[in-house]
Amino acid sequence: MQLSEQEIVRREKLVKLRELGINPYPAPLYPVDTNSLEILEKYKEDKKVVIAGRLMSRRIQGKASFAELQDSEGRIQIYFNRDEICPDEDKTKYNEVYKKLLDIGDFIGIEGTLFTTQVGEKTVLVKDFTLLSKALRPLPLPKKDAEGRVYDEFNDAEQRYRQRYVDLAVNPTVKDTFIKRTKITNSIREFLNEKGYLEVETPILQPIPGGAAARPFITHHNALDIPLYLRIANELYLKRLIVGGFDGVYEFAKDFRNEGMDRTHNPEFTIMELYVAYKDYHWMMETTEQLLEKVAMDSLQTTKAPVGKEIIDFKAPYPRIPILQAIEQHTGYNVGGMKEDELKEVAKKLKMEVDDTMGIGKLIDELFGEFCEHHYIQPTFIIDYPKEMSPLTKEHRDDPSLTERFELMINGKEIANAYSELNDPIDQKERFEEQLKLSEKGDDEAMFIDQDFIRALEYGMPPTSGIGIGIDRLVMLLTNNASIQEVLFFPQMRPEKKAIVLNDNEKIVFDLLKPKGVIPLQDLKQAAGLSNKAWDKSIKNLGKLGVIKVFKEADLLLCKVTD
Repeated sequence: MQLSEQEIVRREKLVKLRELGINPYPAPLYPVDTNSLEILEKYKEDKKVVIAGRLMSRRIQGKASFAELQDSEGRIQIYFNRDEICPDEDKTKYNEVYKKLLDIGDFIGIEGTLFTTQVGEKTVLVKDFTLLSKALRPLPLPKKDAEGRVYDEFNDAEQRYRQRYVDLAVNPTVKDTFIKRTKITNSIREFLNEKGYLEVETPILQPIPGGAAARPFITHHNALDIPLYLRIANELYLKRLIVGGFDGVYEFAKDFRNEGMDRTHNPEFTIMELYVAYKDYHWMMETTEQLLEKVAMDSLQTTKAPVGKEIIDFKAPYPRIPILQAIEQHTGYNVGGMKEDELKEVAKKLKMEVDDTMGIGKLIDELFGEFCEHHYIQPTFIIDYPKEMSPLTKEHRDDPSLTERFELMINGKEIANAYSELNDPIDQKERFEEQLKLSEKGDDEAMFIDQDFIRALEYGMPPTSGIGIGIDRLVMLLTNNASIQEVLFFPQMRPEKKAIVLNDNEKIVFDLLKPKGVIPLQDLKQAAGLSNKAWDKSIKNLGKLGVIKVFKEADLLLCKVTD
């Protein structure tokens, strides 16, 4: 690992601290009794305090220094005075330890008293300090120039998501997003607990990836010598609990889908699923409205949430629009009752891509997603889906070609999916078998047949309504974030590229090649001025590292920088 100049200096300071008998990573408890927010809100002159956090800035002026300490609640000004810290003749702790061996980013503990500066800033007068953790890497802190312009901000998205620990330390608003996320989940729990529903846990490793149409992650259990799947949904296990006699159960679940990644999709995501006996999808729509109105009020103190250029109002009630009506409105085609070939013709006329694996359900789903979904900005229930789209949903009481299902659309995206649950085991088996046919056609998102779930239904499941609410997308809405990566502490990322270290000869070759992109190999060799041995070794290693590529064009050998 190649260290920067600052990293080398910090490691040298580490050695000097130890030589002074100071452990830069002490083990004992540090007796913190307050935080920055409490100090500011409950300020009392001359009060003794013990506080800890990161040293984030300092202005050293001889034997005195103002600095800023950052803890979990914010920042507070602290004042170091040499004679307060070192009342005896030995001034080493201030002159050497504080001034020379501490750095921005170090965790320190402060014992002191409160006072107000001449300009009215509430401050901690440091009586003693303890180094709690030495930071060996410098924090990428933003700076301001004389005109007040900010530069060197830590705002590259990929770096922020990869190094969330740094993002949280230097960008205070990021922490606010995750605090609000916790408030949102707490609000949902409070709503469901007040209704007497039980929070439960169901398996993440499953023998059959059921409950949704999605491509699963596959793993292997060595002791049992069987394949297992990371769950794509927890639905079927929660319904087993309804069979077992619970009237209402819910779970905040981590689900996993081995599919694409974009601004609204992460392969690992959080969903809250709720199942309540003796209810139907009409009841669930009303309950969802009540829940989201409460969550908005609890997290924003209003039902109106700014989302990009829009203001989303979570105030109930929400419109209810049948999906076939929505498709007809936005495409001009009434696709109700159409067969697969007819739907494919409609899709082709609308210039939508189709393939042989797509059945009726997938085609209607794609039509809605392509031409309708983005129109629904305010909360809207899209209801009454065709049976082919909903293998776990009860047949519609008024139209046997439809099901009693709704999806809640907000800001052009699905936030929730809910049904009057199918509890007829014979019908359920037939629906699973239809999914199996789709799988055989090549649809890798078609559902598996879960024989144990069918057996559970054969013991009898009462009329039930269930819903899944995407927590990540809901948090995006309520925190005004356009990317799912902003509301996940540690979103999935591509493997980090390792820094490539070149020796002096390799740098000569690369620096000559880089500005031009492509150079005849012989010209590059002549410009580099290396011996034959050094040249051959440099070119060979640059090729191994994937930095350059040598190729032939006509009778000429060329060299180029790889992308």
